[in-house]
Amino acid sequence: MTVSDQIGSATPVRRRPFGLLLVATPVLLVAWLVIWPIISAVIQTVWVPTPDGGKTVSLASYSYFFSDGYSLSNLSMTLWTTGVCAILLLVVCLPIALYLRFSNSKIAAYVQGLAIFPMFVPSIILSFAFIRVLGPNGTADLLLNSVGLPKIRSPYLTPWGPVIGLVWDNIPLTVLILLSGLGNVSNQAVEAARDVGAGKIALLWHIILPRISNSILVAISFAVLGIFSAFTLPYILGPAAPEMMGPFMQRTFRELLQPNTAITQAVITFGFCIIFGLFYVRSVAKNRTP
Repeated sequence: MTVSDQIGSATPVRRRPFGLLLVATPVLLVAWLVIWPIISAVIQTVWVPTPDGGKTVSLASYSYFFSDGYSLSNLSMTLWTTGVCAILLLVVCLPIALYLRFSNSKIAAYVQGLAIFPMFVPSIILSFAFIRVLGPNGTADLLLNSVGLPKIRSPYLTPWGPVIGLVWDNIPLTVLILLSGLGNVSNQAVEAARDVGAGKIALLWHIILPRISNSILVAISFAVLGIFSAFTLPYILGPAAPEMMGPFMQRTFRELLQPNTAITQAVITFGFCIIFGLFYVRSVAKNRTP
């Protein structure tokens, strides 16, 4: 073995502790600020005090949640809102990402700017803009009345209110992730498929979608994680009952003064979110596997 080989074989070994030190701080912060509160919440909901001053293991708070009709209706509405938003995001964002990837016109730059613009609008401003435009006696109603058309039924304070707001709010991240995945689709592969007579549908189904399936999964996972635990948009735009889990937890904690029940709701919410988190981790690990 030559000296250069010995140096080359020793270099990765010397770099490994330095790399671990670089990631140590964020990993410790995540363990301290995210993982430990989750573990603490689970322990607090199952290790409850008894009347005689001791503590015992009990699943009473979870039994109450899954036997309470109002809690289950809130969970159902959260799942419905999340599923509808995920489907609408894919329907809206995939054509935008495809256009941005394969278009060379100057209009594509303006389309990209409009698609990313919601990223710079805070949710509270988006909520009040939505109320001013689509709320009762809003801009849409005024325009319809000016041409003699009847008023529309406003989605404000209905289950569709948070859906519209959450979809608009999550468009930028979804488009960017899909656009990143479309970078793996080479122009040569597309041109080769066109040369053998593949139409647009066949091109999308057999060439593009298989290459961006992983990015679609990551985009949907991110969107679902954000939507499931959303608070501002469902709180301002959604109905009073049933409500999504975010406002439900806040109201249980601050208005009903039941912190243990609110923590139970948070743990159940985390249980649903971790499923999509595992999808994301599996997707990242799959990409890094040589």
